[in-house]
Amino acid sequence: MKNTIEKIPPQQQGKQPGSEKDMYPKPVYDDGKPGSGKLQGKVAVITGGDSGIGRAVAISFAKEGADIAIVYLDEHEDAKETKAAIQQYGVRTILLSTDIAQEENCKNVVEETLDQLGHIDILVNNAAVQFPQQGAEHIQQDDLLQTFRVNLFAPFYLVKHAIPHLKEGSCIINTTSVTAYKGNASLIDYSATKGALVSFTRSLAQSLMKRRIRVNAVAPGPVWTPLIPASFTPEKVQEFGKDTMYHRPAQPVEIAPCYVFLASGDSTFITGQVLHPNGGFIVNG
Repeated sequence: MKNTIEKIPPQQQGKQPGSEKDMYPKPVYDDGKPGSGKLQGKVAVITGGDSGIGRAVAISFAKEGADIAIVYLDEHEDAKETKAAIQQYGVRTILLSTDIAQEENCKNVVEETLDQLGHIDILVNNAAVQFPQQGAEHIQQDDLLQTFRVNLFAPFYLVKHAIPHLKEGSCIINTTSVTAYKGNASLIDYSATKGALVSFTRSLAQSLMKRRIRVNAVAPGPVWTPLIPASFTPEKVQEFGKDTMYHRPAQPVEIAPCYVFLASGDSTFITGQVLHPNGGFIVNG
């Protein structure tokens, strides 16, 4: 399996959060290595699990024995491909197509997972949108609200409705971003949501420690996912990730091990923390 991306040709998709089937080169989401049963018997809910980082995490969790609820918007073809990849590892998988920007839908995700898979042990808040603009004065209200609804409000809603059903040893993992620490001139509102997720993670970890539920986050740098061609111009896509020490973006499969570590018994003394698979950016926090 080749992780590295030699060259990204110019490309663009017209709709967020983007479709993996239309990307080239295709992202790598499975390294072909076997799991070791670290999540055997667990049930994980993964938002944005149809593609990108979410798909890689879903595959990695499945290899470790977890049953998976894939939550996605409307990228049905990507979701079916992810489900097929997961099922080869002999675990149960359900697909939940919904708009998590609405609280009622987040409540339904929790209830449907409980109904079909029996319990919830791991919640991965991974879904996100971004609408690049050159300056705050150009950010439209609708885009601002949608960015916060998907990136920040949805994790709140899902946590709110999942907490009553989480038991001791359960965990929550939020996907933040390197932009929460170093900022991004064209992603001001997106960066703000990711910064808020860091504070949300730390505060929630303190709140849930009395129940021995751990809360952590992962802050990736540039990763080759559908959100990139769905967000940027073809010229920017071609240059994406070249500012890392590796001079390339990560493949989703290179980010997924962070989530396996945080979800497993290997990290029982870790909560309120953020892992930084960002390609060499130096950040504080």
